[in-house]
Amino acid sequence: MNLSALLFQLLQDTLVVLAAPLLLGWVNQCRAWLQNRSGAGVLQPYRKLIKLFHKDAVLAHNASPLFRFMPYILFACMWLAAALVPVLATDLPLSPAVDVIALVGIFALARVFISLAAMDIGTAFGTLGARREMLVGFLAEPALLMVFFTASVISHSTSLITIVETLAHTQFVLYPSLAFAAVAFVMVLLAENARIPVDNPSTHLELTMIHEAMILEYSARHLALIEWASALKLLAYITIGIALFLPWGIAAADHWSALPIALVALFVKLTAAGAGLALLETLSAKMRIFRVPEFMGTAFLLAVLGMLTHFLLGS
Repeated sequence: MNLSALLFQLLQDTLVVLAAPLLLGWVNQCRAWLQNRSGAGVLQPYRKLIKLFHKDAVLAHNASPLFRFMPYILFACMWLAAALVPVLATDLPLSPAVDVIALVGIFALARVFISLAAMDIGTAFGTLGARREMLVGFLAEPALLMVFFTASVISHSTSLITIVETLAHTQFVLYPSLAFAAVAFVMVLLAENARIPVDNPSTHLELTMIHEAMILEYSARHLALIEWASALKLLAYITIGIALFLPWGIAAADHWSALPIALVALFVKLTAAGAGLALLETLSAKMRIFRVPEFMGTAFLLAVLGMLTHFLLGS
């Protein structure tokens, strides 16, 4: 194994796990600015994690091992998903494992564990949140797969590395099919990361919350790992969107001299994506939970239209 490739893989893995809270803090800060508030600063998620790690965990007496181990499994799944995405370069040791179907499977595995842990204690809120989470996942995963398949038929591969190299390192081509897929992907990103209009990450109202309802029984280091995993999931989805629709700037295979440029390009893209997400949330309103199937159905329809556009128009 190439030593430099291994070092860059370790660099990317470290970068994503450390930058995820910063991205979340940037989104929250932009949202505060757009709402004419000063905000807590982009480093607030780090301060929250440090405070939670210094507290003592409180567990219910009837908590099973699944409830105790779920935060570690969730964190590992989200870190793995974020590390597999080609953030800096495509020629990395884990590149052969970056299959889009496998990425969906990792997200689904994490969803199953957090839903089971939410129902483990037997509280009403935990069961409510788990059922809503599985509903959203049941509707979001087909739309996400169709988005991936649209990019796959263009590059003739389900490997995310091949998709990036096909779209970024060949002659510039505009694909109308990817425009439909991009809109569908943004809708899936909002739903999967518990963002407005599907969910509100800053509320604890029992009639509206989805993600927060599942983690009400967690505290201290367990809650810190869950919050960190949520930030990693947001980073993973945004970097997947960058790899699919804005892959320019990612270093090609064996072009390690392009990594500084790739790092700057990644910083600019994440900054713009975080600001755009905050703007989208500020302009949107929280929808009723009964309207979520319509929202996700629209995302699936747009993803299917993207694939049909490619097959019918060849673009």
